[in-house]
Amino acid sequence: MGRVADVTEPTIEAEPAEVGLDPERLARIDSHFRRYVDDGKLPGWTIAVARRGKLAHLSHYGLRDVEAGLPVEPDTLFRIYSMTKPITSVAALMLWEEGALELTDPVSRFIPAFAEQRVYRGGSALNPGTDAAVEPMRVWHLLTHTAGLTYGFHHAHPVDEMYRGKGYEFGAPRGIDLAGATEAFASFPLLFQPGTEWNYSVATDVLGRVVEVASGRTLDEFFRERILGPLGMKDTAFQVPADDPRLAALYSLKPGGEPRGAQAEREWALVRNTGLGDSVTREPTYLSGGGGLASTVGDYHRFTQMLARGGELDGVRLLGPRTLAHATRNHLPGGADLDTVGRPIFAESAFTGVGFGLGFSVVLDNARTRQLASEGTYSWGGLASTAFWVDPAEDLTAMFFTQLVPSSAYPIRPQLTTLVYQAVVD
Repeated sequence: MGRVADVTEPTIEAEPAEVGLDPERLARIDSHFRRYVDDGKLPGWTIAVARRGKLAHLSHYGLRDVEAGLPVEPDTLFRIYSMTKPITSVAALMLWEEGALELTDPVSRFIPAFAEQRVYRGGSALNPGTDAAVEPMRVWHLLTHTAGLTYGFHHAHPVDEMYRGKGYEFGAPRGIDLAGATEAFASFPLLFQPGTEWNYSVATDVLGRVVEVASGRTLDEFFRERILGPLGMKDTAFQVPADDPRLAALYSLKPGGEPRGAQAEREWALVRNTGLGDSVTREPTYLSGGGGLASTVGDYHRFTQMLARGGELDGVRLLGPRTLAHATRNHLPGGADLDTVGRPIFAESAFTGVGFGLGFSVVLDNARTRQLASEGTYSWGGLASTAFWVDPAEDLTAMFFTQLVPSSAYPIRPQLTTLVYQAVVD
């Protein structure tokens, strides 16, 4: 696997022009997103852009904690929520490479409660009609979100209501561990027959439990020993000490209209003392492979560079390049995009012209996306408006970190995409 990397805080490794980026055009990124802070839309942010394996743009603006007056800094800790999913997916792919699991394995091989799954046919959350699953839910269904699972926070289906009724809206009820949560998920009917549709869901949490059973390690142990430690991601974990001043405060969008200028009242409010706001400072009973980690821009930059370099970084190889190439192809039914086979609900991705691989969204047709990202670009984001992408064709990666819930509040991701690509001149 290679040595554990000796890592310091991220630093610029190349002048923009050295890697085909126009510095004046690149400066437009910061100018644009500074307005988000100045207009009261965001508390603060970090942006990182790398090309040809070298970090060429790293900027910070605003505050990580407005009430305390603390600025965003290179070592600021952010809740990355669903950007945990690609790490869990990599863990499962590592075990696949080792023969500990097969993509075609029934999930019930690892979690017996999924052995006799039922599928929702109609009716209310209190009295649903169900049919037997035609085929078992398999590991690749979890990786592709085609398992028929859901999220309680969708508020779009009677099965979502069942999840909420048992306390599974964001995360799990206090005191429930990952094994207990997956047992509960298995007790709910599926939205559809496995493999037939796409629905953003707790599938990656279930995948995290598969990783635990297949490896004989808890998910935090597997991450630490096999991924985070070897890559030198020393600040990425399921728990941050409550007194660590580097942890950014979490903010939630207020209902209402657009701001009325730079001096307008902020559009967001502090989220504290809730399951959402303090989850990373509590003892992590529920190790959520779908959304439980906190990280820094430096740590996650190392993860994206491992991906961009075909599964290896600084002598540490987590995946073979062919495995990663397979994972970042579209695996949706019939080669369709999310708009065709996905349920029209929230996800950390655009739908039109975008497919889904084994843990990542994948650009299929950039003309249909109305975006500049190359076909084959793979990415994901998190609930608090964080995002990353890897573009193999341009040898380009980008990240945006902030702490505003929900991630659909502003068009941050498409704007970042345009601003980064318009700076690529070679």
